[in-house]
Amino acid sequence: MDNVSGDSGASTMKAWIYGQYGKPEDVLKLDSNVAIPQLHEDQVLIKVVASGLNPVDAKRMLGVFIHADSPFPTVPGYDVAGVVVKVGSQVKNLKVGDEVYGNINEKALDHPKQYGTLAEYTAVEEKLLALKPKNLSFAEAAGLPIAIGTAYEGLERSGFSSGKSILVLGGAGGVGTMVIQIAKHVFGASKVAATSSTGKLDLLKSLGADLAIDYTKENFEDLPEKFDLVYDCIGQCERAVKAVKESGQVVTIAGAVTVPAFKFIVTSNGAVLDKLKPDLESGKVKPVIDRKGIFPFSQTVKALSYVETGRVTGKVVIYPIP
Repeated sequence: MDNVSGDSGASTMKAWIYGQYGKPEDVLKLDSNVAIPQLHEDQVLIKVVASGLNPVDAKRMLGVFIHADSPFPTVPGYDVAGVVVKVGSQVKNLKVGDEVYGNINEKALDHPKQYGTLAEYTAVEEKLLALKPKNLSFAEAAGLPIAIGTAYEGLERSGFSSGKSILVLGGAGGVGTMVIQIAKHVFGASKVAATSSTGKLDLLKSLGADLAIDYTKENFEDLPEKFDLVYDCIGQCERAVKAVKESGQVVTIAGAVTVPAFKFIVTSNGAVLDKLKPDLESGKVKPVIDRKGIFPFSQTVKALSYVETGRVTGKVVIYPIP
């Protein structure tokens, strides 16, 4: 393990950090004197430019998976976009100066890194990263990794393929906006239906939904039509299983599981981001960032509170990071 300093020669950095579990507004503090993380030989050190927030950040801070967490003090954050400033001795492809993005925690709920992405620097394994698509800003790229990885992995695990139909519950959220686009434009779905509130129906259609369902006005499980796959992003599994064909699948990423549905937690993998790079660079799949969703580094606590409202369209991103 090398001692690492960033490109400036500094050994400390600014980072958001907490030393006990609780609500972000109670426990999260900005510290200008946090040690820059040490680099393992299979890792690169990234100068963080932007960090995407996810619901898991606040859950982790509250101690929801306390028994599988890393020790305090903790710098939160999973999603990153930035520039490689140092490489470990076993790094094969990435080099200093590369613009990269990814989810730095291979297993989201199993000992995530002590030093996350809400900091000036973060250290991460090369295999979890991909080169940033050239057409995306750092802020756009930072909002993608967990959401696009979850969307893709859920479709792949459920055996989704061209010509099948899908219903997406929570189509306007971070994962839902990605599921609609990837199901339609990458997997070749024959029909994409998705739910949202009234004001977000046009967004669903613009992303590729053939049928946009206003959940404030109708119950999706009462539709005469049933679907090959129901992808539940919001924890409505009990209702989801009523909307699937007999031979179909239900996948959920939130809440309790109702048979025959299955639940999974995303595995971070740079190869998935690489695989989807042509779809991102062609504009077939687009990042979706909430119109109020870019917060400066100093407003990270406020940004986490906004994520917790559950009303975010797409993603919330911290940018710029000093």
